[in-house]
Amino acid sequence: MDTQEHVKFKDIYGNRGRRLHEPVTEEEISELLTQARREGLHVAVESGGTKRGYGGANEGYDWTLSLKKYRGIVEHNAGDMTITVKPGTTIAELQRFLQEYGQQVSLDPHWPEQATIGGVISANESGPKRLAYGSARDHVIGLRVVYPDGRIIRTGGKVVKNVAGYDMNKLFIGAMGTLGVISEITMKLRPSLKYESLVLVSFPDGEEEKLRKLAVDIQDAMIEPVTLEMVTPKLSEKLTGTRACTLLVGFEDVERSVKEQEGWMTHHKPENAVLEILHKEDAEKFWERFAVTVPNAHAEEKDLCAVVKAGTKNMDVFTMMTTACDLGTSHLVDIEGHGGLGHGVSECVLRGQEGNVTAVIKGLRAEAEQKGGYVVIKHLPYHVREKMDVWGRKPGHFSLMEGIKKAVDPHGVCNLQRYIGGI
Repeated sequence: MDTQEHVKFKDIYGNRGRRLHEPVTEEEISELLTQARREGLHVAVESGGTKRGYGGANEGYDWTLSLKKYRGIVEHNAGDMTITVKPGTTIAELQRFLQEYGQQVSLDPHWPEQATIGGVISANESGPKRLAYGSARDHVIGLRVVYPDGRIIRTGGKVVKNVAGYDMNKLFIGAMGTLGVISEITMKLRPSLKYESLVLVSFPDGEEEKLRKLAVDIQDAMIEPVTLEMVTPKLSEKLTGTRACTLLVGFEDVERSVKEQEGWMTHHKPENAVLEILHKEDAEKFWERFAVTVPNAHAEEKDLCAVVKAGTKNMDVFTMMTTACDLGTSHLVDIEGHGGLGHGVSECVLRGQEGNVTAVIKGLRAEAEQKGGYVVIKHLPYHVREKMDVWGRKPGHFSLMEGIKKAVDPHGVCNLQRYIGGI
């Protein structure tokens, strides 16, 4: 196990400790947490470290427990289509391994070459293909977790049809590492896709209502897109060269099925819309570009940069994107946004002066909460984050969440104050 003093303890994103530990076995993780609890220390838990700007009201911890070197495939059952991996394994590593067996994990988070499966699971991340495949939570069938007192437990199982007892996996997925350290993840797999395409439908200014109608028609039709994403003009320009409100409609299936669905899109193209179809390799390259449009804690930014995630009813994504663009214009903030018209999860990247960026975040949150939704801050330097409520309004079940944290980690060993309400 590697142990060293951090060269930069006061990282601009916080969520780091004075001493860095990089365990390579589960036993070392257990020993570290046992020692931390015994000595009354607070530990920042991370995998690849891309999400240091996500959550947290604690600038520095005693230790950082990094899982970056705790990586690799533990077990792959190709026949049952399941895989067990260590948390430091990157998404790209995992997909490359599975490609040899004609299989994949149907997750498409940002920065797959840097994002680890442990971080993706702990934050319950997802991408545009969430419409068809769900979030990280929907892929996990079992976990091994090292509790803050060093005990090791297993939740779920290693087979897809596992129905024994309560689904305790849900406690740890999306908990931001506040309930312990995930040491193994077992997931269900899918066959590698046979063929894919991406239909881009863009509209000139003032034609957004036609985009809304098209999105409704797609969801009412017999076609089955894996992606139905609205993209703001600035992000569309970065990705396609066309500055216009754009709809991304992705299809994955055997080639004949994909071609038939492309035909439906061509036939139902609204008047004045511009339609372009990207086939297999070009569609793959588009999603590769899309995956790196959002900053993370490893990327250097000249200006203040924030990333926010909103959750609303699916068709309220239109209002959220329009509001984001309007707020960006009025506050001189660059906005690059996209949102899923099938699942209602939106994401915006904001760049500008600190006061202007925070004003836009507050405006977006007010709009979302008025519609019964939420806005959380996924990426922001600590000196700005500490002045804001990263998570927004506490959910109705917050007391239950707080009680679980106190029961599992009464001494605040793991990721103290990293999650909702300072948990």
